Amino acid sequence: MSSGTRLAQNTLYLTLASVGQKTVAFLYFALIARFLGVEDTGAYFLALAIVMIILVLDDIGMTSVLIRQVARSNEDAQLWSRTILGIKVVTIPITVAVAFVVPELLHYSELVILLVRIATLILIADTLSLSFYGVLRGMHKLKYEAFGLFVGQVITAIVGTILLVTGIATLPILVLALATGSIWNMIFSASRVVHHTGWKSLLPTWKMGWKPLKMAFAFFLAATFVKVYSYADSVILERVLDESAVGLYAVAYKLTYAFQFIPLAFVAALYPTMSTHSNDKKELKRILLDAFWYVSLIGAPIVFGIWAVAPEIIEFFYGSAFTGSVLPLQVLIFVLLFIFLDFPIGSLLNATDRQAIKTGIMGVTMIINVGANLILIPIYGVIGACVSALISFLFMFTAGWIFACPSVNVRVADLFRSTHRIYLSAIAMALVVFLVKSFVPIFVAILVGALIYLGMTYFLGAIRKDHFSEGWRMLVKK
Repeated sequence: MSSGTRLAQNTLYLTLASVGQKTVAFLYFALIARFLGVEDTGAYFLALAIVMIILVLDDIGMTSVLIRQVARSNEDAQLWSRTILGIKVVTIPITVAVAFVVPELLHYSELVILLVRIATLILIADTLSLSFYGVLRGMHKLKYEAFGLFVGQVITAIVGTILLVTGIATLPILVLALATGSIWNMIFSASRVVHHTGWKSLLPTWKMGWKPLKMAFAFFLAATFVKVYSYADSVILERVLDESAVGLYAVAYKLTYAFQFIPLAFVAALYPTMSTHSNDKKELKRILLDAFWYVSLIGAPIVFGIWAVAPEIIEFFYGSAFTGSVLPLQVLIFVLLFIFLDFPIGSLLNATDRQAIKTGIMGVTMIINVGANLILIPIYGVIGACVSALISFLFMFTAGWIFACPSVNVRVADLFRSTHRIYLSAIAMALVVFLVKSFVPIFVAILVGALIYLGMTYFLGAIRKDHFSEGWRMLVKK
């Protein structure tokens, strides 16, 4: 199989799996919120946020090293699998101890402490499956990860839904239900690694000593920055306000970041394309501007569309108890504009060997995010957390632009010329939907909005045939 065909296949696998997984996860979380109410939803989300932050200490950036090293030499897959397991034999007990002790020291409620301790099962299973899938990624066998993650999410949703509908569910039991999906992924991914590399891949080794940890340090920093600025808002909300505030924010958060995966498949194809032309500034400029166009075409209607129908979305999926999530959603959804636009910038920095700059930007973003949350949440509550996210991702995009775009002679005016018609079309769509939704069923209003968006992009000349042909070329060309 050619590298181009393999890249296209892997992109397709991950895209389909991500769509399925995120859809199931979104519907399942909506069901949980409806059954549990605001405060218990907040406790559930907070406990998982704490565990996700602690998980960074478990992996310490090793999965990224694992993928890179196995990709360079598949023959070393078994050695690297054993090496990473050797490291995690040490890190897992440490992180479990942290999960047991830190919530107690921070005086969380007894319920949250219990949930975090139960969720250590998820932590252990996830860190192991992360490594096993890393081996398979390095061997370019992404179909297993795509299948495993989707099935794991379905298992969790089925078990959890049965528990909720039958009235058996309590918060601790729901966390255990979540663990079923994680345990499935651990077992399935391990079985696939054994199938391709032999059973000895599951035997820990310490032959390499400290070398892998040194190689992983930059990845560990980047992962830490991401986890902290992704979940610090929830932790600070609970500290300053209460678990109900976390529950209201969790709904807006889940809805917003459910769409974050959409440009990932495109960017997975964008990175190798940029790498191929890393010394051709003219070609990189063209690719970057086209990338801005693609992510804007996808992101703009999502952002402005959700802004227009946020009250109806919250009521339909979560119920009237979460009315307080409407305004946070209408504010937070705009972070997607900066997140989507930052994807091509990150790809450009990585493709031109400036990963350290991106890591530095992420570190400053984390500091800004935590600082903004500490300042704004006491004043504005949940809205303060949403504004903090906006400030953080605006900074990330702006800083990335300053370091990346001038190097390929891309100016703000170029971005404006490439995308302004798309954003005008999306704004027109949102205004029409906002005005007509009071007079027609919401699904009709959404359909009208979609037609308006398509019509406006065509009328304003935002869509050109060469954009689509170039997009396909990037997906099938290494």
